[in-house]
Amino acid sequence: MIKNISYILLIAFVFYSCNQKKEIALVFLDEYIVKDSLAIENSFVGGLSGIDYANDFFYFVVDDSEKPRFLKAEIDIKQDKINSIKFKNVVYLNYTTTSFYNENILDLESIFIDKETEEVNFVSEGSILKGKMPSVFTTDSLGNFVCSYELPNYFIPNTISKLKHNGVFEGSSKGVNEKGFWVAMESPLIVDGDEPSFKKTSSPVRITYFDKKSKKAIKQFAYQLEHITKPPNGKINLNGLTCILEYKANHFFIIERTYQSGYGNYGNGIKIFDAHMDETTTNILEVESLKEKDFTSLQKRLIFDFEDVRDKLTKGIVDNIEGVTFGPKLSNGNQSLILVSDDNFQLYGKQLNQIILLEIEK
Repeated sequence: MIKNISYILLIAFVFYSCNQKKEIALVFLDEYIVKDSLAIENSFVGGLSGIDYANDFFYFVVDDSEKPRFLKAEIDIKQDKINSIKFKNVVYLNYTTTSFYNENILDLESIFIDKETEEVNFVSEGSILKGKMPSVFTTDSLGNFVCSYELPNYFIPNTISKLKHNGVFEGSSKGVNEKGFWVAMESPLIVDGDEPSFKKTSSPVRITYFDKKSKKAIKQFAYQLEHITKPPNGKINLNGLTCILEYKANHFFIIERTYQSGYGNYGNGIKIFDAHMDETTTNILEVESLKEKDFTSLQKRLIFDFEDVRDKLTKGIVDNIEGVTFGPKLSNGNQSLILVSDDNFQLYGKQLNQIILLEIEK
């Protein structure tokens, strides 16, 4: 009898284990450093704040409000290593028959390409200090303005929402249904929550879905940022969302970046979360203040911490990761992820143009 019970329990355990869905995981494969002061068409490679992969090319947006532009490149990946990166050309957003470029400050933070039309889509933080609103807009492949998207009122400077300078639109992702795309904020609106700190806070950022046909936001959800895990050692202590990538319907890779002054090469912390929404997640599109509303945020799970691979990186530096995209399939058939860091043109000290190759394990 005992043997029969043991056998039944064993069969039940095997059946249960086989039917459990394996959680997605990320594996570090390689790092590639683009050398300092690399020039292309009278432009230095730097300030790489976003990346996308389309039609066998990689596109990098350059975070330079004086000369907004993007770069087109080829990345040679063989045997799960980055062999080389060849920057092909640079496209400036200078030529337009409209006044959009002159009326807006283009602090470009993210980029994604329409594979069929080759139109280029951008998100910009604008300049809240100068009263210039963030924007979501589209150009053709030559940088000529095509259209912009209508924003909810709380994303317009000087409204009740009180946007934070350098804390507005930061990440974007093509929707897997190809009918629209997602745009994520870096920091909470002042009326939504507090900046993350060493103490635990409620720090929700808004992730908005824009419809390509209507050119409007049609739904929106909240994502809770992590608190900062190390005590302050200097005046700057920040954590925010830098990247988002939808990998299947309503499931996302979300990257959070912590920066703390006073920690030297250990000032940056990068974590990747698997986040998703379900029927319980609150659509907050019409909510002007999350402090005054009960809501349910995206569920999230930490799946990759760069602290775990610091010893595999150049001089142990985890740099300012601000872009993520799917890359080509790897030799084993698994999907690759490519991440890029923004070196801020070395304005704040030595930083790296760091390209990271990860593998998605399912």
